[in-house]
Amino acid sequence: MAITTRSPIRSSVGLKAVMAVTGIILVLFLIAHMLGNLKIFTGETSFDDYAHWLREIGTPVLPGVWFLWIQRTGLVVAVLAHIWAATTLALRARAARPVRYAHRRPVQGSYAARTMRWGGVLIGLFVIYHLLDLTTGTLNPVGDPSRPYANVVADFAPERWYVTLFYTLAIVAVGFHLRHGVFSALRSLGQQTPRGERRARAVALVFAVALCAGYLAVPFAVLTGWVD
Repeated sequence: MAITTRSPIRSSVGLKAVMAVTGIILVLFLIAHMLGNLKIFTGETSFDDYAHWLREIGTPVLPGVWFLWIQRTGLVVAVLAHIWAATTLALRARAARPVRYAHRRPVQGSYAARTMRWGGVLIGLFVIYHLLDLTTGTLNPVGDPSRPYANVVADFAPERWYVTLFYTLAIVAVGFHLRHGVFSALRSLGQQTPRGERRARAVALVFAVALCAGYLAVPFAVLTGWVD
């Protein structure tokens, strides 16, 4: 009888490792990106200089904006790997429980799973729009790569409130995702006692709220006229 062996990376442990590594990469990017966004409060010149510096990282070893495209490619790979690992683990968990009960009290896991599904779709749509808006400039009222500050201000202008609303919904979805992900990671690190779980929930919530606040500070500052 033939014996089939599963690749280590396709094992449950391997998939969880993939989720952990890609999750860390994405969280670090979110933190760095948020800090970069907040430079808009230092003024137009400072923000524009920062944005132009990003395009010059790696020169003259790398031509033009190659570093940014290498970074974007790496992020896409990380996102796809994260989704693949999460989906595979979810399908395996469902296959292991083929019988559905007629009456079952909702649990945190099912709530988190539903949130992750609709949140993931919203985040995906937002990323596509965000790239067409502030990366390529296709959907931006200014769309001038030499004027990043002006692009941001024009993007979240009061008359474009719907853009700010879409941005807010997407960031809140990211917050839910981070809250669940950080909580799960802390539990995996041993915070499984009742007291440890409460601490893990608190840390995850504070982190998610802080990151969301950092991202939402920019569009609401523009919307209210603090940044113009």
